Amino acid sequence: MKGHILKLLRAENDVVSGETLSSHLGISRVSIWKHIKKLRDVGYDIQATPKGYRLINDPDILYPWEFGDRELKIHYFDEVTSTMDVAGNLARNDSPHFTVVIAGRQSKGRGRLKRNWLSSEGGLYFTIILRPQIPPVFISRVNFAASMILARILHNMFHIDARVKWPNDILVNERKVAGLLSEMEAETDLVTFINIGMGVNVNNDPTLREPMAVSLKKIMGRNISRKQLLSEFLDEFENRLNNDTLDNVISEWKSYSVTIGRQVKIVTTHDEYKGIAMDVDNTGALILKLEDGSIKKIIYGDCFHT
Repeated sequence: MKGHILKLLRAENDVVSGETLSSHLGISRVSIWKHIKKLRDVGYDIQATPKGYRLINDPDILYPWEFGDRELKIHYFDEVTSTMDVAGNLARNDSPHFTVVIAGRQSKGRGRLKRNWLSSEGGLYFTIILRPQIPPVFISRVNFAASMILARILHNMFHIDARVKWPNDILVNERKVAGLLSEMEAETDLVTFINIGMGVNVNNDPTLREPMAVSLKKIMGRNISRKQLLSEFLDEFENRLNNDTLDNVISEWKSYSVTIGRQVKIVTTHDEYKGIAMDVDNTGALILKLEDGSIKKIIYGDCFHT
């Protein structure tokens, strides 16, 4: 109901009467006031006048009602340890496909290889619970689809040259604007769930602790709507998963790659490799030509351009 009230207020540049809201939404004027009060309590600047209500300021808040038909599948928290932690618990308790966990801040955001992900206010931090009918060997295609789609959306929305770094970082001018982490559980030959966690530097400033990172606000010189960015991503990503086999996603990802052909260093849990990134195969593994001329397939690791 809060989403419907906001939609009606946003459609007008003037005051909307309580009677009009009540008539459109089929609830009492007292109920309208209660919803308005709750919206004001959480940060919406709604002016109450003798003639009705006017939306003065529309904050960039990621509450479930901001996402239309997705509302029932969205869980928002002002702060959590990690959206991956929350999503993992929800997934193991049968939350449906494409449930989304969003946080304003994370106190223990996670990156690959157990690294910390700086998660200050103003960034976009979320995890999507997916239940794809796909063998585990091809599950990386879901990750590659997510990072490629985000890069494409950043290009289309902001006309910036967003590129993917293997395995799933998003760079703009060699500086990290977003990262992806996935965790999955499987039984026999089918995936039970895969959780895709993403952190996007939107209106936060990550450079104090990560000098090679950058935010969209810094690139564009203005605040960016996290609501609009997340809505665009969820729509396009879900549409791709529902209407495509993902057979061609690796080749599409390569068209955005800034890693292939580069001299790189790959750090895994136990080893370190240096060489030239030659290709990415159909499972998402990096094909690395080592300094001695031998070929090494890297399934998982952190990549540094050198």
